Amino acid sequence: MRCGSARISYADTQCDALKAVDMKKAVSGILTLRVLPAVVLMAQVTMVACSETTRTYIPDPGDPEHVPTMTTTNVETLISDSGYIRYRITAPLWKMYEDVEEPHWDFPEGLSLQQFDLMMRPQATMDCDSAQYLSQKRIWRLDGYVKMVNTLKDTFLTTQVFWDQARREVYTDSFVHIVRAERILEGYGFTSNEDMTRYTIHRPTGIIPLDRTAGATAGSDTSRTTADSTPSRDPWNITGRHSPGRRAH
Repeated sequence: MRCGSARISYADTQCDALKAVDMKKAVSGILTLRVLPAVVLMAQVTMVACSETTRTYIPDPGDPEHVPTMTTTNVETLISDSGYIRYRITAPLWKMYEDVEEPHWDFPEGLSLQQFDLMMRPQATMDCDSAQYLSQKRIWRLDGYVKMVNTLKDTFLTTQVFWDQARREVYTDSFVHIVRAERILEGYGFTSNEDMTRYTIHRPTGIIPLDRTAGATAGSDTSRTTADSTPSRDPWNITGRHSPGRRAH
């Protein structure tokens, strides 16, 4: 019995020793697992701290006054006003500058614009060598060879014109040459409604009757030639040229 008891006691002692070793390993493993996340966390905090101190900001290299927000070529688009399609724009180049103090669109290579009424019927057309649109003020400026035609087929020629969409008004201080069915009107400065059917010339310089009948007399021809030779007429020769690179209408 003593021998058996001794063996049992030795086995128990051996088992206890093994359990103690396993417990130490387990505790060591637990400690190791607990320490590793702490080390990783410290490393992450250190990396974040380093990245914060070395962060640099690169300024936008583009100058918003000279670099457009968007550039589009060969444009043909419809523009709505108060929920209705009112305009068709055709242009070879369209540049938008929206990040500037006065947002605007530029059409440096010319523009063709067609107006519609609420029933999508054509009202007037405008063609020019270059144009700019102030998008917040809703004002167009057309420059160069400017040609406008209304629904009555009256033709307006000038070198610069402004179109205020908010006031629905077209105006200029430049010389204007207007060809109507029965006469030619000329002068400096005019104001019109936006479909070009009611207008006023501020400083008229000439009213030239037109005789479009086949049997016009020699006297009427002489009268028209004399009126055409008036020195104040068409100082920029806008009636004798058409826009470079654009089709004459």
